[in-house]
Amino acid sequence: MDKHYKKEGKYSYYEAGEGTPIVILHGLMGGLSNFDAVAEYFPTKGYKVVIPDLPIYTQSILKTNVKSFAKYVKDFITFKGFDKVILLGNSLGGHIALYHTKLYPEKVAGLVITGSSGLYESAMGDSYPKRGDYEYIRKKAEDVFYDPKIATPELIDEVYATVNDRIKLIKTLTIAKSAIRHNMAKDLPKMTVETCIIWGKNDAVTPPNVAEEFDKLLPNSTLYWIDKCGHAAMMEHPQEFNAILEEWLVKKNL
Repeated sequence: MDKHYKKEGKYSYYEAGEGTPIVILHGLMGGLSNFDAVAEYFPTKGYKVVIPDLPIYTQSILKTNVKSFAKYVKDFITFKGFDKVILLGNSLGGHIALYHTKLYPEKVAGLVITGSSGLYESAMGDSYPKRGDYEYIRKKAEDVFYDPKIATPELIDEVYATVNDRIKLIKTLTIAKSAIRHNMAKDLPKMTVETCIIWGKNDAVTPPNVAEEFDKLLPNSTLYWIDKCGHAAMMEHPQEFNAILEEWLVKKNL
């Protein structure tokens, strides 16, 4: 990813390909590498893939909330000079994408959410990390996936480091509370953008009924399931995820 990674002004982001921009928003504990397969595939299909680093741990505490991150994404899209984008978000990134679409519908040609928060938040807040307990963190990280082996030691170490950093932990809890406050149930029926919902059938973080609820509330949504799959479909079943997304983009002429 390094050769496509850029720093410009206050923004750091990955960018590859030419064509319609797909702007990807990572989750709370996620990073740009979670989307390696998407980032490699879609530039070969006539899309520009752009993944901004979200300032989850660097914004002031007052700006550590879903609405501020949605505004940050809008500012980034303006900075890049994009007219309209396809927004793709996982987990908290999905929630930010949804909130951005609510605030700035004119900027969004299509929306893709996977394992998104926004309706069901025990995912983020319930027994949030016990600092210092490595085994607990390992179990939590493994629970994200259907196949626990995807939670590599590197990934577990990264999560462990985050929750043992006092400032990051405070910000994580602040975001979790913000996600609960910014529940989207009342907004979704008014959001008419074409939406692709890709969900793991075995998602233990945002269970399948959450996907069904999104599909019911969003007027122009299509729901796709991936079997034997947890909370991060694009990491666990990258080929299937890409195939579903490509099929939807073609069908919707995006």
